[in-house]
Amino acid sequence: MDTEAIKSELNALKSELESRTSRTHKHIYEKEEPVSANFNEQVKQMENDELVRTLEAEGLEELALIERALKRIEQGSYGTCHSCGEAIDEARLKAIPYAESCIDCAS
Repeated sequence: MDTEAIKSELNALKSELESRTSRTHKHIYEKEEPVSANFNEQVKQMENDELVRTLEAEGLEELALIERALKRIEQGSYGTCHSCGEAIDEARLKAIPYAESCIDCAS
């Protein structure tokens, strides 16, 4: 397994997610536009804000998974299931490079 290539892929994904979470954070907490006086418009704005908060939370969670995967690469334990200690299938790691568990333990 080419851990340098995986590390590079994880760092690229990390950079993309950091940029996205920065934009979502700015959208939610640094608004420059006033709240609409129209109640229906306020409801739509609140729904949109909730969706953006959810996207931000998911991005932050994924960033944490990537950070842990990068640590495992540095420690030499990348590709080992954190639950059972068996090797994680390479196809699973290609699909989800920050996977912490094998498919059996994830199920």
